[in-house]
Amino acid sequence: MNKRQLAVLLSGLNQLEKKDVKLEQYPTDSEIAAEVAWNAYMSADIEDKTIADLGCGNGILGIAALVLGAKKVIFLDIDKKSVELTKNNVNEMQKRLGKKLKAEFICSDIKAFKGKIDTVIQNPPFGTKQEHADKEFLLKAMQTAKTIYSFHKASTESFVKAIIKDNGFEAKAKWRYKFPLKHSFSFHKKKVAYADVLVWKLEKA
Repeated sequence: MNKRQLAVLLSGLNQLEKKDVKLEQYPTDSEIAAEVAWNAYMSADIEDKTIADLGCGNGILGIAALVLGAKKVIFLDIDKKSVELTKNNVNEMQKRLGKKLKAEFICSDIKAFKGKIDTVIQNPPFGTKQEHADKEFLLKAMQTAKTIYSFHKASTESFVKAIIKDNGFEAKAKWRYKFPLKHSFSFHKKKVAYADVLVWKLEKA
């Protein structure tokens, strides 16, 4: 399995048909998801690790981790339809790979999640519709794991840096992407718009 093969596998995952604008349900691009997961894998943060995909959507990040050898992935989303979709996507991936993938599925608000795991890999809401939703996810990730990969709008960089510093974490790396936002809602004017996004790798100091 290489990064390109992973991207092709992820591109076959099903997406939500009807999206909730309040939950900012924008799907993660398969090539971006593959690259972020591959970077985590090459840093020894995936294989044989217990992973949480918080705000999992269709499960693309957590499924990438399972494909790359994660011991177990916990998929969490507040949206029941997203959790069911992720279950189906995991089942389909098991069939494609011909092996069992260990996954746990939780339909819950992020605040209610408890537990300690090795790595969080998440693409949380950017906080555009619900102010500070991004902060809630980042703080929960910091309570949950010592290693975090998290997507945030580049315009919030100074805000994210302050949270990192205040909570005893360090930014070990960050990658910038033009994140495609496909036409999903009636107020969208373009077929595809692009958001300037940073993916942060954080570790407990």
